[in-house]
Amino acid sequence: MPNTSASGGYLLPSSPAPVENDAFEDLLGDVIAGISALDRPLVRPRWQVKPPPMPPITVNWCAFGVTSIDPDYAAVKVHNPDGEGTDEMQRHATVAILASFYGPSASSKASQVSDGLMVDQNRDQMRAAGVTILDCTKMRTASDLLNEQWVRRVDLEINLRRVIERTYPILNVLSASGVIRPADGAAQPFTLTET
Repeated sequence: MPNTSASGGYLLPSSPAPVENDAFEDLLGDVIAGISALDRPLVRPRWQVKPPPMPPITVNWCAFGVTSIDPDYAAVKVHNPDGEGTDEMQRHATVAILASFYGPSASSKASQVSDGLMVDQNRDQMRAAGVTILDCTKMRTASDLLNEQWVRRVDLEINLRRVIERTYPILNVLSASGVIRPADGAAQPFTLTET
């Protein structure tokens, strides 16, 4: 049985996990594919255990990946007294994405995603997962020489803001007792109980 504030020890969240890891990559891939009009199999995570073969240089495609996550220093914690009680924790983070577009239309696809992320309707799926666009910074031409041929590549930097919410089993305080010692030294004991 997991620990609670009454049992001591480390507390694990009691809420469902936020969208992270593969599910977060799937969300990003769906957004990029939807806005760029690239076929979904051609929008792929940058780092994979076994990368699929690179498409021919005449095919437009995209590789993307999370390059950094910068969480805000502090989190908001609010006690919810319903039932036995819980603490709701909310924290925001900036997530940097690098999306590299390849193929003859690499620049226009990168531009299409950069502009398309500014359209409210295009952000609906991200918003449902607690993610929104912060900005798309620069597009950088960074072509690669492969097999003695230049492969057109345009890198797009995307910064997202996301919220992480977790619930912890911090139970309600049912009673407390102690002593108040004012400056004059006259100790006053107290006892509080839930009514």
